[in-house]
Amino acid sequence: MDATAQAELLRGREVSAVELVGHHLERIDRHAAALGAFITVTADAAMEQARQADASIAAGTAGPLTGVPTAVKDLTMTAGVRTTMGSAVLRDNVPATDAYLVGLMRGAGLISLGKTNTPEFGLSSYTDNDVVGPARTPWDLDRNAGGSSGGAAAAVAAGLVPLAQGSDGGGSIRIPASSCGIFGFKPSRGRVSVGPLGSDWSGLAVDGPLSRTVRDAAALLDVIAHPMPGDLRPLPDPDIPFVDRVRQVPRRLRIARWSATHLDGVAPGPDAVAAWDAASRLLESLGHDVVDIANPFPAELEPQFNVVWSSGVAGAPVPPEAEPLLRANTRYWRERGGRASAVDLARALQFLEATTREVVTGLQTFDAMLTPTLALPPQPVGWFNESGDPAEDHRRELLYTPYTALYNMSGQPAATLPLHWTSEGLPIGVMLAALPGQDGLLFSLCAQVEAAAPWHDRRPTGFA
Repeated sequence: MDATAQAELLRGREVSAVELVGHHLERIDRHAAALGAFITVTADAAMEQARQADASIAAGTAGPLTGVPTAVKDLTMTAGVRTTMGSAVLRDNVPATDAYLVGLMRGAGLISLGKTNTPEFGLSSYTDNDVVGPARTPWDLDRNAGGSSGGAAAAVAAGLVPLAQGSDGGGSIRIPASSCGIFGFKPSRGRVSVGPLGSDWSGLAVDGPLSRTVRDAAALLDVIAHPMPGDLRPLPDPDIPFVDRVRQVPRRLRIARWSATHLDGVAPGPDAVAAWDAASRLLESLGHDVVDIANPFPAELEPQFNVVWSSGVAGAPVPPEAEPLLRANTRYWRERGGRASAVDLARALQFLEATTREVVTGLQTFDAMLTPTLALPPQPVGWFNESGDPAEDHRRELLYTPYTALYNMSGQPAATLPLHWTSEGLPIGVMLAALPGQDGLLFSLCAQVEAAAPWHDRRPTGFA
């Protein structure tokens, strides 16, 4: 059952929150280690919150999601709960403050069962670290779950939790959702607060949901899509709840599609193209106009994105004595960022803003955009860093995920839908995006596609 159905059971008193949380904790005990899904499990705290949820339900004061289990990515601050950010440097770090969205989730009655696996500082499009090791897709445990919300995606796909929070600065919700065969939604820039201590200085990263159904993603975004006073780029609360948008059938839409990447020498594999073509036919069968266009994002974005990305990594407050504890890939990006001057960074930010503004202006005649999510299906666990050369690691990441970061630069909402599986039984998603701020329209479209080609009952074997 998805989270919405579980919530209905709770409200109908057909199951207690204690029973529901206990059920999912038992699944975590049984499967999480093989998947590498969690860094920290908070069983005792979750059971105490479940007892409180049952009391709230009995008193008639519960909210729509009270008592539903979830999980929080280990990049996200949780007061009193270890938050490693996937780094051995922070192996014992326990924040004193919750991220604003964590407080919103707790206030809505959601019960976190722990912190999900992530690469060091969320840097890579695959999940591996020196704290607990790699996260693996439940469709093939020899393959990586993707990153950086890989633990969250693996946990949802294997039914360890019905939905989870992730974050996305270059594709980190959509990449693992595609590799794990679930739905992932990156909201528009400014939709979810990074407060109180997080920073939106680059405008790239935003938090969002990973789930098995579109309605669950909408329900979680309704909980967390509220600005905190002082946010740098706040979007107002939506005029219509996203769960209501899911119930609305969209009008006939004009959808631009392209499959070519913006990077020289990087092309989608046959499975990605097959998924994209099939999704195009499905959208046309639903009455939408699907129009072929050239990829509107120029190749010049990539080096400027790397300046911004590496500068953020270089700015992470790592004590000099702890540098040797960092992974080689992290040191590589810190060194690159350390070579960039303040002028380089300012110019890169200005270039990203001006260029993506021009792209979005050119897309105004379209309601949505369709591309592959990834160029490749899930890759073997050691494939990205087997060479030991961080530059080669980066090259392979681009071969894997050349599409997702473009929508972080432009600030557009984007979602990956699990519509296709390869002949080997591996999931590979397709990506739908909308114009900035049009998250509600995107939810309506995704729900329409889900209704026409349901995926909820397609589950990986071995996780019953």
